[in-house]
Amino acid sequence: MSIGLRRVIEPAGVLPQAAWKLDADPRIAPDEVRIRVQRLNLDAASYRQLAQKHAGDGAAVRAEVLEIVGTRGKMHNPVTGSGGMLIGVVDEVGPESPLAVKPGDRVATLVSLTLTPLRITDGLAGWDGLSEQVPAEGTAILFGRSVVGVLPDDLAPELALAVYDVCGAPALTDRVVRANRAATVAVLGGAGKSGSLTLAAARRAGARTKAVVLNEAERDALREAGLADEIAIADARDPVAVSEAVGEPADVTVVCVDVPGCEHGAILATAAGGTVIFFSMATSFPAAALGAEGLAADVTMLVGNGFVPGHADFAVDLLRQVPAVRALFEARIAAD
Repeated sequence: MSIGLRRVIEPAGVLPQAAWKLDADPRIAPDEVRIRVQRLNLDAASYRQLAQKHAGDGAAVRAEVLEIVGTRGKMHNPVTGSGGMLIGVVDEVGPESPLAVKPGDRVATLVSLTLTPLRITDGLAGWDGLSEQVPAEGTAILFGRSVVGVLPDDLAPELALAVYDVCGAPALTDRVVRANRAATVAVLGGAGKSGSLTLAAARRAGARTKAVVLNEAERDALREAGLADEIAIADARDPVAVSEAVGEPADVTVVCVDVPGCEHGAILATAAGGTVIFFSMATSFPAAALGAEGLAADVTMLVGNGFVPGHADFAVDLLRQVPAVRALFEARIAAD
């Protein structure tokens, strides 16, 4: 089925994402593709956890990422359970691979590093451990059921990688808003990568947008971008503060915050019969389910699984069509 079972070392019988350890041997099977790695993008929740654990010591963060990849054969943070994605150049394509790529294509993997066999060969010598984007050399393996996109010529690789990393969020938001004819969308973490794209998608789908951000700097940046009709400051971990910040409950609430403990605020901020979309890898799904039950909240809760057909093209089109989103992304990359 081209899902990578041959790469699972332990435990036996699970899929690559659930495996503790994968075989990252660069020799490919007939249905696989080998990528020459150029840059990793650690997901926000994983990088935050590592940076906080090591108190901002970049060398220690780099050492732990190398240890994780070396031990597990993939970048799969054992604390957050998340990974990220990568860009690189197609090195070899197996004769039975269904992926529409060829040697020499510069691509971004649109599947998580938690299921991608990965080998690092340069010791991450070009990375200071102080940002989510990681210059790297090595190899990665894609399966027949993997998702990959050829990088667009008009975007810098770092920019394309940042967009592809969160491209599932705006695409699913667009689908939910249109399917439910949602009038209002609240986005927790609206000033971040996934948050800004989600606001743009919701507005383009016809919804009124509300953003909840952590501080005045994020509020001012988002206000200048003009992506939200309303902006409020609140700690997304404080349920009452979030509910008060949103005001009239939203038809759709999207969680794009990379810290744990945001489930109950999102539920309180959502109208009866509405939908909550959790895109953060820091989400506790038991907390969400039991919290909704305890609050007698009649809401539909969706796991943002990162894949919607056409999601990469959708996000890149938003970036091209909404200059304010591109400006936010470029500013974040420059800051990193």
